Amino acid sequence: MATDPTRFRPKVFPPPQFPPHRPARFARTPPAIFPVLLGFLGLALALRAGFLAMGWPMALPDLVAGLALGLWAFGAFAYAAKLMRRPGVLWDDLKVMPARAGVAAATVGGMAAAGVLVPFAQGVAGVLLVLALVLHAGVALAVVRVLLGGPPEGRTVNPGWHLVFVGFIVGAQTAALLGWQGLAMTLFWPTAVAALAIWAASATQLAQRPTPAPLRPMLAIHLAPASLFTSVAVLTGQLVLATLFATVAVALSAALVLSSRWLLAAGFSPLWGGLSFPIAALAGAMIRMGDAWAGFGLGVMLLAAVVVPAIGWGVLRQWPKGALAAKTNAAEA
Repeated sequence: MATDPTRFRPKVFPPPQFPPHRPARFARTPPAIFPVLLGFLGLALALRAGFLAMGWPMALPDLVAGLALGLWAFGAFAYAAKLMRRPGVLWDDLKVMPARAGVAAATVGGMAAAGVLVPFAQGVAGVLLVLALVLHAGVALAVVRVLLGGPPEGRTVNPGWHLVFVGFIVGAQTAALLGWQGLAMTLFWPTAVAALAIWAASATQLAQRPTPAPLRPMLAIHLAPASLFTSVAVLTGQLVLATLFATVAVALSAALVLSSRWLLAAGFSPLWGGLSFPIAALAGAMIRMGDAWAGFGLGVMLLAAVVVPAIGWGVLRQWPKGALAAKTNAAEA
């Protein structure tokens, strides 16, 4: 029986493209930039709260505020340019968990940016807040559509759901800073219910099956809602609620610290961006609580002043050469 000579031929691969394919400018902007940009905005808010509480000069918080606003504005411009090139790329990004959380962080960042603007331009801050709330509502509806249209396993609750469905609480904080108490409380209660549901579902999942090491940094996102509920409750005069959520925030932060080796076992990755804004939110919340809470908050503020820029640099420096887009499966327009 003759042997087929084609069995031993090497596989044929397509020739390499020359010149190599290079995405158009901003065509592959990764949504993973936005959690760390949100962290910078949160740091600016925490520094302002801390320096005001201590009566210190506001030069440093104002400088950080300007830098944070500039970074977020550039990130928003870059992603908007991507959407203008091909609007349907939004749906592609929303199908991937890290990118989905990043898109939600972009509009939540708009609410935080409005909060940073309050001391400088209240009118602009109010317009930006309303625009960010409307855009975030659109993102939340789009995520629901993607989840319902995807496979059942893709609907598993994860910490990134806080950004999508509880992220409106950042708008409540900004509304309270603007003196819009009614809007702040209108946003407070539905997001509190959503956060409780996500906490309960996540706790059940954590007890039933282990979290893969690469995804563990995202568990820190659970801290952000408790901290933000504390801030909104303080700013709206709900002191009993503030104490309740502050206690939850401290308990969650203690659990994260005690499990830090397990949490970060996989080493640095873009998902570490999920650590930045919860730390900043915790600092701001504790400082606003005052008394003994404030001392703890100032310590967290100093930690955030180191951790947030370090994580931000580690993530953002991977953006220009396309490594961040590749690692987070960002879609190309």
